[in-house]
Amino acid sequence: MADDLLDPAVIKHDGLSRRGFATLSVATGLAAAGSAARAAAAVTETDVQIKTADGMCDAVFFHPQAKGSFPAVLIWTDILGLRPAFRDMGRRLAAEGNYAVLVPNPFYRVRKAPVLEGKFDFANPADRAKLGELTKPNTPDAVTRDAGSFIAWLDSQPQVNKKAKVGTQGYCMGGALTMRTAALRPDRVAAAGPFHGGNGLVTDAPDSPHLLIPKMKASFLFAVAQNDDQQKPDLKDKLKAAYDAAKVPAVVEVYKAQHGWCVPDSAVYNKDEAERGWANLLALYRKSLA
Repeated sequence: MADDLLDPAVIKHDGLSRRGFATLSVATGLAAAGSAARAAAAVTETDVQIKTADGMCDAVFFHPQAKGSFPAVLIWTDILGLRPAFRDMGRRLAAEGNYAVLVPNPFYRVRKAPVLEGKFDFANPADRAKLGELTKPNTPDAVTRDAGSFIAWLDSQPQVNKKAKVGTQGYCMGGALTMRTAALRPDRVAAAGPFHGGNGLVTDAPDSPHLLIPKMKASFLFAVAQNDDQQKPDLKDKLKAAYDAAKVPAVVEVYKAQHGWCVPDSAVYNKDEAERGWANLLALYRKSLA
């Protein structure tokens, strides 16, 4: 890999440069210490059921205990689904960012969360076969309908400030779902963070997420894993071209970490790079969700 990709690579759009993101995120990075304790003390956590076109989706809703209403954020999980690691992330975001946060179970059509029991080994064919059962019902049309239901549900909650814009972030397969969400509700979604979205962001299929970019108005932060970039180095260039053509603001950055590095229970969790990505995302939210 070229040295400039390891440095890390940043593609600039509409003034959202790496320098700008760094400036915005200084205070956020300094505030990261002790966030777990603050989250436990300052957040209300509620398991909820959300009616969708295809059934009832189990989810968890977090909001600050303080009085008032807050901008909403929808978190899309990775392919292992809603589990304690994502509850921790939702709780932390609600606490240190003052957001109303929804983390749904994306596989509710198959079973309630947690959808997988025990340790999961991606190298084990039997374990990987379980993923096919979970993901088969999640067609692009189905998950897009879900996104509409989740945002409508958030907007019905008294803890959500409906005058503020909505943010969305997603991990692994959830990265593409942030793009579908932003395209579905450009009137509501103003900021999005796909983390280690992999090859699912740009495909040859007629329903590829990147083809929806002209429908979006949200500012995007794409956090690309180093090994994903090595496997498909032209992905960031295709994203750049699509966002440039649509005049939609986006930053694409390659992190010195492996696919899955942001999620605390991942075998490749990289705390330093995860905290940097978290700080950059919070900076984007604070700028955009007004």
